[in-house]
Amino acid sequence: MNKTLQDLLAELEQFGAANDAANAERARRMLNITRDTGELLAVLVRATGARRILEIGTSNGYSTLWLAAAARALDGHVSTVEMSDYKLTLAAQNFARAGIADYITQVPGDAGQLLDSMPAASFDLVFLDSERAEYPGWWPNLRRLLRRGGLLVVDNALSHAAEMAPFIALVAADPEFTCCTVPVGNGEFLATRAGG
Repeated sequence: MNKTLQDLLAELEQFGAANDAANAERARRMLNITRDTGELLAVLVRATGARRILEIGTSNGYSTLWLAAAARALDGHVSTVEMSDYKLTLAAQNFARAGIADYITQVPGDAGQLLDSMPAASFDLVFLDSERAEYPGWWPNLRRLLRRGGLLVVDNALSHAAEMAPFIALVAADPEFTCCTVPVGNGEFLATRAGG
């Protein structure tokens, strides 16, 4: 990782912490992943050879930068979904500053509707960090979009365990998926789809 990106990530960590401490309104908070979660995502992208990545919940692009930096090494690409115009603008600025905007496609809009329109088996890795209550309803499409052998990673598996429990139970009950929860950051739920 080059120094420009390292410096930007450190800046965004400070900005996110200060911004979230000053804002009670959820829509204005960044709610970024932790640095160790970013490091884990980068390792997972490289270890699985994930070239087609979907992220739901861009925020200001902090997690996207971790995914895209790893994807760039594989000549891969990240599509990232966000509803907030404010956060879309912040993220676009951060992607340009990082010099990796060419490896990222910002997709504005409602994730549930967008998932309906995406083709089957179109992603190698899916990262969820969005509206947790929506995940069970999104599951049929998430399952459809993830290629065989692909990996689903979901943030907040431990920090919001009660909210995440229905979704985790749903995925764990699917015989095609092998799952675990990793105590990194806010807890990462990992589910890999059997190859075929």
